[in-house]
Amino acid sequence: MITDQRPAESHGHTHRDVNGGWLRPAVFGAMDGLVSNLALVTGIAGSSVATQTIVVTGLAGLAAGAFSMAAGEYTSVASQRELVQAELDVERLELRRNPHDEQRELADLYVARGVDRALAAEVAAQLMRDPEQALEIHAREELGVDPHDLPSPTVAALSSFASFALGALLPVLPFLLGATALWPAVLTALAGLFACGAVVSRVTARSWWFGGLRQLVLGGAAAAVTYGLGGLFGAAVG
Repeated sequence: MITDQRPAESHGHTHRDVNGGWLRPAVFGAMDGLVSNLALVTGIAGSSVATQTIVVTGLAGLAAGAFSMAAGEYTSVASQRELVQAELDVERLELRRNPHDEQRELADLYVARGVDRALAAEVAAQLMRDPEQALEIHAREELGVDPHDLPSPTVAALSSFASFALGALLPVLPFLLGATALWPAVLTALAGLFACGAVVSRVTARSWWFGGLRQLVLGGAAAAVTYGLGGLFGAAVG
């Protein structure tokens, strides 16, 4: 009999990092920077102020927003991380004090997922032999987190700061390069919104045109509203 001695083909696959703590603040920061500073610049321009005032206002909005976003992201991610660490400490203490109860609890989780009771008990007993492995399994099953892959507050803050600053720079950039009319800033910002939405769609597996168009419409609507309000308030003050 002739047997095939070729090694079995590997059908493994990899996943993208969805827990690194950088994607959400980076995306949110870029979008927020573009939309908020575009709205700020168009609102100021709508009140018929000098170009220098628009530039100063836009740069001030960039700096204030970037630092605010970074501080907020750092605080929120750090607080979430500290909460998870506190829960892990509780779980670690329970594993040390009541190992049999924790082993039975783990077995019950597997039984609830359809594993045979005897097999679930054997698997739980083997997993509980290593305290660190037991903690990791309990954290995944009960808390839905990986103790070794918690989001970093520093990464979140830096991602948010850099992306917000980059997004907020686009509406001001034409004025810094010598433009005196509003339309180059609006076109630049809208193009940036479309491009940002399209790039994000590559990560989230949405169609690029849908992601880009969605961000363009939202940013354009915000700019139109604030431009109208700027003109209204400027006329009222004047």
